[in-house]
Amino acid sequence: MSSNPLGEFQLIQKISSQFSPAPGTTGIGDDCAVIPQKTGLDSLISTDMLIDGTHFLIEHVDPYQLGWKSAAVNISDIAAMGGKAVASFLSFALPKSLPEGWVERFINGYKDISDLFTCPLLGGDTTRSIDRLCISVTVLGQAASGKAKLRSSAQVGDLICTSGCIGDSAAGLDCILNKAESTPLTETLIKRHYLPMPRIQEGLALAQIDGVHAMMDISDGIGSDLRHILKASRKGAVIDCCKLPISDEVKQYCEQTGKNPLEFALSGGEDYELLFTISPEAEKSLEIKHFVIGEINSEEGIQWLGADKDYLGFRHF
Repeated sequence: MSSNPLGEFQLIQKISSQFSPAPGTTGIGDDCAVIPQKTGLDSLISTDMLIDGTHFLIEHVDPYQLGWKSAAVNISDIAAMGGKAVASFLSFALPKSLPEGWVERFINGYKDISDLFTCPLLGGDTTRSIDRLCISVTVLGQAASGKAKLRSSAQVGDLICTSGCIGDSAAGLDCILNKAESTPLTETLIKRHYLPMPRIQEGLALAQIDGVHAMMDISDGIGSDLRHILKASRKGAVIDCCKLPISDEVKQYCEQTGKNPLEFALSGGEDYELLFTISPEAEKSLEIKHFVIGEINSEEGIQWLGADKDYLGFRHF
């Protein structure tokens, strides 16, 4: 059986080249589609799929945590555009092997984070799966007309920032995959992997600042996600690895295991912090918690200061 010769982003580009969005709309290529409305608001729509064995390991994840994360990763896409989540739709294919009460626990987690962000579930679909669980979530959001932050707006001289620490989720996944001994440290990291917190309030605040240009959430690691901004904006970047916000927990875990914290921070992903570019003038007065990690330039690619390799981030294909 032949495999798909295209990588993930080549496949997306091949599909998007056949569909031209209507005037004024933003289609394939950002975290959400953007559809202008007549009310002074733009609609945001984001869809993600999670499959057992690819995005999670069902034997290792509590159903409550999976329900939370399934909604969280989509709500985070709305945050990445500077919008507010307003509703979601959930569809899943359920294998017969799921134990009794599993779906109820999943929905409990999904509901708790939905309630936290006032993003009610309005519909969806269910069907039977032959062997593995598949989850698809669509989230609807809204942003002030013309204020949604796109990946394509980075400018030369912009500072590159994150809204929080990176690498915790990847370290948590490493604990899971390597069956690390249960300690307060490993349990903290695993919790950060399974229970991410979308940065909706931070995204809304950043959307109001004209000096904030490009923005997205960190789902596949800086090494991958920053390249999306650079490609869409036709820019390059310098990242100072010494300035990366790496938590004490990740540093401690790496000291214990001999692993490189840069691998977790730059290639791991699933932190769902915001990655954004901002003019130096606007950054001086920015009151939102953030960390400056680099700068946009006109060169091609990414220069990693303080590292001896090129970090590519997580690749789905």
